[in-house]
Amino acid sequence: MTERQATTVSLDLGVIGNAAAAALIDARGRINWMCAPRFDGDPTFCALLGGHAPERGFWEFELEGLTRVEQHYHRNTAILETRLYGGEGAGVRIVDFAPRFRDHGRMFRPQTIVRQVEPISGSPRIRVRLRPAMDYGAAVPDTTRGSNHIRFLLGDTVLRLTTDAPVSLVSEETPFILDRPLAFILGPDETLPAAPSRVAREFYERTHDYWIDWVRFLSLPFEWQEVVIRAAITLKLCSHEETGGIVAALTTSIPEYGDSGRTWDYRLCWLRDAYFTVEALNRLGATKTMEGYLSYVTNLVACSPSGYLQPLFGLGFETRIEESLAEALPGYQAFGPVRRGNAAYTQVQNDGYGSVILAAAQSFFDARLPKPGDEALFERLEKLGAQAVARWDQPDAGIWEYRTREAVHTHSAAMCWAACDRLARIANRLGLSERVDHWSEKAADIRDGIFAAAWSDDLNSFTSTFGGDFVDASLLLLPDIGLVAPDDPRFLGTLAEVERSLRYGNHIYRYRTPDDFGEPETAFTACTFWLINALAAVGREDEAREVFEEVLDHRNRLGLLSEGLHVGTGELWGNFPQTYSMVGLVKAAMRLSRPWEEAF
Repeated sequence: MTERQATTVSLDLGVIGNAAAAALIDARGRINWMCAPRFDGDPTFCALLGGHAPERGFWEFELEGLTRVEQHYHRNTAILETRLYGGEGAGVRIVDFAPRFRDHGRMFRPQTIVRQVEPISGSPRIRVRLRPAMDYGAAVPDTTRGSNHIRFLLGDTVLRLTTDAPVSLVSEETPFILDRPLAFILGPDETLPAAPSRVAREFYERTHDYWIDWVRFLSLPFEWQEVVIRAAITLKLCSHEETGGIVAALTTSIPEYGDSGRTWDYRLCWLRDAYFTVEALNRLGATKTMEGYLSYVTNLVACSPSGYLQPLFGLGFETRIEESLAEALPGYQAFGPVRRGNAAYTQVQNDGYGSVILAAAQSFFDARLPKPGDEALFERLEKLGAQAVARWDQPDAGIWEYRTREAVHTHSAAMCWAACDRLARIANRLGLSERVDHWSEKAADIRDGIFAAAWSDDLNSFTSTFGGDFVDASLLLLPDIGLVAPDDPRFLGTLAEVERSLRYGNHIYRYRTPDDFGEPETAFTACTFWLINALAAVGREDEAREVFEEVLDHRNRLGLLSEGLHVGTGELWGNFPQTYSMVGLVKAAMRLSRPWEEAF
């Protein structure tokens, strides 16, 4: 890889994090995205959205005469290693991670990034370019310097870089020969308890051990284990452990494709997306994320006496998430606009009630949990069930968040059915016979209503909307939630129509009808995984495996996926890393894998 190729803005990125901080790192070890003090905060490093030649918002170790790079994760961890090679045999190793380990009986996960840099061959000459930004790229922070640190005054946030490198050379971006290992620790404005190299080494060892132990207890499929491990770690990194919220992605405004104007802020917690993440991690046995999310949801429900829930919230339970433009940033590959906040919070999306209840349901049945679901939680969930009963046949913006039109969407109605169905099962688990009857009756009424209003004899398929005449990919989820059996002729007809209308090779569009921005130009990767699961469910497993293997080929070098891809070029587009897509990797691998018994 040449230097010019390595600096091209793309989604060939790695992610490091600790469920409090997260950073994206490009192929040559440049941090080009990190927000503070939360995932949804001001991007301290924003070069990913700085166009083709950003002058600020990044942190890199520039090797003189760079000729090639190598990059990989340390096995079964969120620790990323980048190797830079230059002329005359010069080589540099960069190890990046965010500290995460148990300390004094609690999880230590500071808003901190650790970078260890060392020579591995020759006499490498490097330049440290540390250029944070503030106010979404509009300003450069003031700094103060000490003998071993630089403080960056980022409005209400102050970050301190502590290092055993010469501070003046870092501050002035002066090239120097790297003749010994150096540590760079960027985090809170606090004095380190020991020398930077010693702290970095201890943090590395304990963080490495944490991730090794975390992966050790995952319930992995026999096949595609490395794929699932990387997806699981990435999903964990998208959780904001302090409150339990889960972001849909770590970025904002990576366009769905080119100059489409489809640029959205995904650094927020959608009830729907969070459910999919919780479900995937639950299947792997990583239930702590579910426990944190239940705490998050409990706080949301407590703030809504009626049980009404908007579709998305801030990580600190914020209900107002005003959308505005960040004019100083030109956008990913100069395709804007760059948005902060998301106006979809004002929409009505009626599938959210089912999403929350489905996410909570396992807590009533999983004996491993130290605090299983009880009647108090059930009563809070019943408020959401009442909203589902009232709203299942009412118009909403739907799963695709149409901004200028509403309809009664079949997926939303199906999720309202799922809310009532699961409440009946939970009530049965708790021995509440009267509530079993109540919620079973409501579920039956909704199911009958969906079958009557969402079925088209002309298409031999369920339709996207009640009384509609087209399909969307969310209909592939109907067997997953249990509304119809996979071998039900109505679903087989729906699958055929979805393939006819939305399938392009081995990829699926979410819909093909024009929306507020025209016709979608990229396949939606999560929908392709829905197709894979549907194919497997109806007995077309060989074809499902073929589609899955093709999706795997479209991951970036480090095994990560964004929201979608252009089926013509195979290029990744959309926010990154996308939890929807990483969830799909987990679920498809677990469904398609041969059993462990075949290994021996």
